[in-house]
Amino acid sequence: MTSAAITIYHNARCSNSRGALALLRERGIEPTVVDYLAQPLDAVQLTALVARLGVPVREVMRTKEAAYTALDLADPGRTDAELIAAIAAHPVLLNRPIVVTPRGALLCRPPERVLELL
Repeated sequence: MTSAAITIYHNARCSNSRGALALLRERGIEPTVVDYLAQPLDAVQLTALVARLGVPVREVMRTKEAAYTALDLADPGRTDAELIAAIAAHPVLLNRPIVVTPRGALLCRPPERVLELL
């Protein structure tokens, strides 16, 4: 698997994200690193990423963020499109790290989950 084929959606302040990136680098893999806070994903990109993960949108959301509460995102009546729009507008709501490889995509919490993709 080539390094170019691997992408990590990364937040350098997150220990899980740093851990997953370190595990990749320890194996000689230099992934494409997307700092999603500096380069937020739009709704189309987020929808594709969630589809690739194969999980409900809520599973990739950080529910303890102030924006989650302020926007009343816990409301079960919120549609996936509304949740995606909220993440696009407030990228801090995206859980991390998300790693995408030719073998699949995973939310790598704990960071060792990245090894499942190699």
